[in-house]
Amino acid sequence: MKRTWTIIGVRDVPRSFKWYQSLFGQRLTAPAHSDFGQLLDSDGTVLLCLHEWAVENHPSLMSPDDGTPGNGLLLFFRVDDYGAALRRARALVPQLAEEPHVNPNTRTKEFSLRDPDGYYVTISALSALERRSLASQRANKRLQPTKARGRAAKTRGQRPRLRA
Repeated sequence: MKRTWTIIGVRDVPRSFKWYQSLFGQRLTAPAHSDFGQLLDSDGTVLLCLHEWAVENHPSLMSPDDGTPGNGLLLFFRVDDYGAALRRARALVPQLAEEPHVNPNTRTKEFSLRDPDGYYVTISALSALERRSLASQRANKRLQPTKARGRAAKTRGQRPRLRA
C-alpha cells in the first residue's frame, strides 16, 4: 500500500492542529512537536501533516510571504459523518467558502471553508456505494468474537477496542 502524506505550512501548528481536530470531530490532543504534527484517522492513517513555516529549511516551506498559502492546492476530505462535519465547520468559521451542494461529478454532498492559514478545504460525503461498503465492513467486524478482535488488534501492535 502506498499513501501520500500531505504536508502544509502553517503559522501556528498547535492552533491549526486543534482546528483540524475540531473539524474532523477528533478528541483534542497536542501535536507531537510545536513545529510539526500529524492528524491521524482512527485506524492510524495520516490525514494531514502540519509544518511550521521556516523550520528545518525545507525550500517550499520557508515563508508564507513567498506565495499564497494553498495556491494550487485543494485539501479534499471524504467523511462518513457529513452532517456532523458540516455542523462542526459552521462552528469553526463565520462563513463557509462554499455552501453545501451536490457535486455533479461525484454526485455527493460537499461544502468548503478556509482554515486559519487560508487553505481551501473541501469536505465531501461518501458516495452511497462507499457508505454501504463501510457499513458492511463494520458489520463484519461485529460478527467476530470479542477475543478474536482483541487478538487481531494485538497482532497489529494496537490495543483492542472496547465496545459497550
